[in-house]
Amino acid sequence: MLDAVRIALLDALAVLAPVECAGCGAPDRAVCADCRGELNAAEPFAVALDGVAVPVLVALPYAGVARAILLAFKDAGRTDAARHLAVPLLAALAAALRALPPGLAGEVELVAIPSTRAAYRRRGYAPVRAILVAAGLRGSNLLRPVRQTRDQAELTERERAENRAGSLAARPIAAGRTVVVVDDIVTSGATLREAIRALESAGAHVAAAVAVARTERRHPKPAHGRET
Repeated sequence: MLDAVRIALLDALAVLAPVECAGCGAPDRAVCADCRGELNAAEPFAVALDGVAVPVLVALPYAGVARAILLAFKDAGRTDAARHLAVPLLAALAAALRALPPGLAGEVELVAIPSTRAAYRRRGYAPVRAILVAAGLRGSNLLRPVRQTRDQAELTERERAENRAGSLAARPIAAGRTVVVVDDIVTSGATLREAIRALESAGAHVAAAVAVARTERRHPKPAHGRET
């Protein structure tokens, strides 16, 4: 509830201030019609991640308009973009739920990847939870950070895995629950692996994972948005 109120206040401030499209810079729109069209045309796709056994569905490649909007949303305080990012996330979630065994989809709870304490202090909001709120969805508060991690953006794949290992814990009430893990940007899969490990260690059944965008790792240290 507090997250929802905080996000609403930030959105109100964004409306009062001069605004430009988070995707292309066009004036007077949080996200212009052309950029919304690109987000709304998302065709979710499955990705294979080392060490992740559950299905992972992603809405968009992390490029072009999607990259620009996610960067503005995560690094420039553009919470007014959250409701537009919610559209592709919902598409990925729908695809993930359709792939589940019959009857299981209705039992699933959504679990947002939590922000690190440092990232939350810096932004004032948790990006994944903000997108879920904008989508009208409620994420279960089953995961919590148990130690501070470094910003993932400039780390190699191996460093990412080491950085995230043991950084999350699931609450005991996760036992017996069926969940879908939700993230904003997937790169190496280190964060998803850690979230799944923590949830399964607590006795939860992780049915799938979904994300807004997928970064293709073409070189060891890609430049992209900061940690969740």
